Amino acid sequence: MAILAEDFFKERKYPFIFTLLILLICVAFFLFSFSSTTSNPVAFNSVIQHQAPPHHASKPKEQELPPKVTNVTAEEDQGLPPEEDAVTIDWKLCKDPQNVDFIPCLDNFLAIKALKSRRHMEHRERHCPETSLHCLLPLPKGYKAPVPWPKSRDKIWYDNVPHPKLVEYKKDQHWVVKSGEYLVFPGGGTQFKDGVDHYIEFIQKTLPAIKWGKHTRVVLDVGCGVASFGAYLLDKNVITMSFAPKDEHEAQIQFALERGIPATLSVIGTQKLTFPDNGFDLIHCARCRVHWDADGGKPLFELNRILRPGGFFAWSATPVYRDDERDQKVWNAMVDITKAMCWKVVAKAHDSSGIGLVIYQKPTSSSCYEKRKENNPPLCENEDGKNSSWYARLNSCLTPLPVDDKGNLLSWPKSWPQRLTSKPPSLPTDSVSKDKFFKDSKRWSELVSDVYVNGLPINWSSVRNVMDMNAGYAGFAAALVDLPVWVMNVVPIDVPDTLSIIMDRGFIGMYHDWCESFSTYPRTYDLLHSSFLFKYLEPRCDILDVAVEIDRILRPNGYLVVHDSMEILNKLTPILRSLHWSVTLHQDQFLVARKGFWRPTSSSD
Repeated sequence: MAILAEDFFKERKYPFIFTLLILLICVAFFLFSFSSTTSNPVAFNSVIQHQAPPHHASKPKEQELPPKVTNVTAEEDQGLPPEEDAVTIDWKLCKDPQNVDFIPCLDNFLAIKALKSRRHMEHRERHCPETSLHCLLPLPKGYKAPVPWPKSRDKIWYDNVPHPKLVEYKKDQHWVVKSGEYLVFPGGGTQFKDGVDHYIEFIQKTLPAIKWGKHTRVVLDVGCGVASFGAYLLDKNVITMSFAPKDEHEAQIQFALERGIPATLSVIGTQKLTFPDNGFDLIHCARCRVHWDADGGKPLFELNRILRPGGFFAWSATPVYRDDERDQKVWNAMVDITKAMCWKVVAKAHDSSGIGLVIYQKPTSSSCYEKRKENNPPLCENEDGKNSSWYARLNSCLTPLPVDDKGNLLSWPKSWPQRLTSKPPSLPTDSVSKDKFFKDSKRWSELVSDVYVNGLPINWSSVRNVMDMNAGYAGFAAALVDLPVWVMNVVPIDVPDTLSIIMDRGFIGMYHDWCESFSTYPRTYDLLHSSFLFKYLEPRCDILDVAVEIDRILRPNGYLVVHDSMEILNKLTPILRSLHWSVTLHQDQFLVARKGFWRPTSSSD
């Protein structure tokens, strides 16, 4: 017969059972409490096979504005796990000597070997491995802290990027010269026979409407070499995204980033570039080795997609100024394709060295498309109106001109620097969106001034290359605009798409999935910034894998700044300390970690 609890206590039966039951409850409660406070936040096993996440993320969540912070003081290490509780990870060096410059998604040689075709540069595109990198890359022998900006524009340490092939291959074109322990960049190039500064002035003289640094602020340099074009445009208040593939022009993008010049690894092959529609003011190609007329003009259709209406394409190549049969065939094909795209030639000239240049302009009205005798190429149908260039195939159609939510064609941004603080044309016109944008800008201005510059232990004089891993509206970059730094604004694929707004403001950026490796060389950034990023990543990828990628990208003596919840900071801290990084906490929401020169002594199997 069942005994009621009330009778049990009243009659005091079964004293032994009652005592044992109370004891068991107490023990269970103690064990649960202990495990919840001391459990290791990260488990790591170098043998575990991590499957690559899908390329398409779930529906983006609303990003939150950074909380306002006042009276910040440098209270170090409060709230972080003590150092004796650090995660124990048996880090190993990646043993292959070539791993010193390893890029996981571009150096996946097994995947490249298995390709059925390389005709369209498939072997230069991203092929991410199914398993994440679980070893640390070694430093080049003799590696030292980079030459500081602005001296680095003209010379870098040879030991930091010890690649001599380009020196010999381009010695007559003055791309780069070895001088003692330095690599020196004299400002030459295939088309810059009188120097890149002369070439930049030649473009301005050919078409004064370009107005470097005012009307034209955001530029894309295709097949950039060592990025001297973008380097010298910085003097004109122009920010240039220089890109080239990882090809036989050994380490050209690595040279650019070591110089402190914005650059990334990419190629016009079978997939779209990881930029938004209608983002660049001007696109430049100087003998960039892209067959623009290939596949019926798909490479040109891609330029049309990412070029702002009214934007310019400056093309300097032999078909522009040579009369041989091969060059004239290419020129005639360009004439046909650009006419079908409604691009018009607005200038054509030759400089004193005999180099030729033609400048095309993208239309600002849809009337030309409507008047074409043949609807070829057709206009693309983008039903949801969203940018979608991550792992997307090249279009065989023309991207329609952008309109706002009322159907009006978007205007050109205001002249620089007014475009930095004015309403971006691609920002929705409703009052809620405008209010959110301006509040975000104000908040970041306060945060950077009060916290990042004057409250955190960061030596900003040693910082040149900055990456914002979750850029939002580029408020962080905007607040740093008066410092001698540049910012790569990354918009993750699983957050709201703000990249068009970022470029409207006069900055550069690109899409990325942080569950994969970034398309850059190791040791190329001085500071990585993450604001409330990890909550989007945790459901899809291991926080440890992201930390290994951060270690790959960041230079020794570089900084990682994480603005996040204490839950995230407590997970990151033991991993970063296991890498022998210094870690400090400020106001229970800002983690500053500094990478050192430490590398493991043993290699992976």
